[in-house]
Amino acid sequence: MPEKMKVLIAYDGSSCADAALDDLRRAGLPHVAEALIIAVADVFLPPPSDAERTFPEQVPMAVQSAWTQATHAVEEAHALAMQARARVQASFPDWDVSAEACADSPAWAVIKKADTWQPDLIVVGSHGRSTVGRLLLGSVSYKVVTEAHSSVRVGRDDHKAGEVPVRLVVGVDGSADAVAAVHAVAARHWPTGSETRLVAVLDSRMLTALAPHRPPVAEWVKADVPDEQAWVHQMVEALAEQLRAAGLTVSSVIQPGDPKAVLLDEAAHWEADCLVVGARGLSRIEQFLLGSVSTAVAARAHCSVEVIRPKRTREA
Repeated sequence: MPEKMKVLIAYDGSSCADAALDDLRRAGLPHVAEALIIAVADVFLPPPSDAERTFPEQVPMAVQSAWTQATHAVEEAHALAMQARARVQASFPDWDVSAEACADSPAWAVIKKADTWQPDLIVVGSHGRSTVGRLLLGSVSYKVVTEAHSSVRVGRDDHKAGEVPVRLVVGVDGSADAVAAVHAVAARHWPTGSETRLVAVLDSRMLTALAPHRPPVAEWVKADVPDEQAWVHQMVEALAEQLRAAGLTVSSVIQPGDPKAVLLDEAAHWEADCLVVGARGLSRIEQFLLGSVSTAVAARAHCSVEVIRPKRTREA
């Protein structure tokens, strides 16, 4: 029996965090899954442990005051997590949804929880607020996108109904992570009529990287391809077949340029609901996506963005 998908959702009560929750209804997620909501109290000093509470008279008043503030902040964060839990449960009644709060640096709290809980997907908002947890792209969301070992979805709500067909732009370059991005899209449960647009950018770094490598999709492409550009065309078609087999309508674009600009322009002009990219690509000079394209599109796209990492084997 296949494992349930595990979704870790970072929540801080902001409008953008709420938008990320609403966006989940259009993420193609399964009807049965396990979700954990985490809200983080960003405080200077965490609440006291049981041992620290034993002799309060030995603790300076300033520390006791900080402990009191931290305790209240964690209680507030927990209340927010429970609110988010109710919203997610209403959208996905068959999910097993739990909620928790902690006192920590927001980004590292999410990353540490992901390392121990090992979710298939982490969900963050594109911006946040500074009281309970700053889920800001460029601070918390940026760090989660770049440092987490799981796939990350930066959710933005476009206010469309949940069952309306979804339009997805997927950036591909033949790398393992780009292949994982296609596999992730193909494995989801999309509304009937949903469309996918594969975008391959003929960036000079990508073409240079093809020479010394045998990319993961090489076995699907004929060995007698005359040049790198022809190889890219065949690679895109091989990946498109996987998406068609999953019931999606597929189109493709192959053009020269800067990957960041091309992907963002294509997502905007095509009115995509989500832009999906792999975390790393082929280029050794500037790894095609991580720290460059993935963070740029996550920050600048007007739609939701998923940064896909190949799935890790969960520890027992």
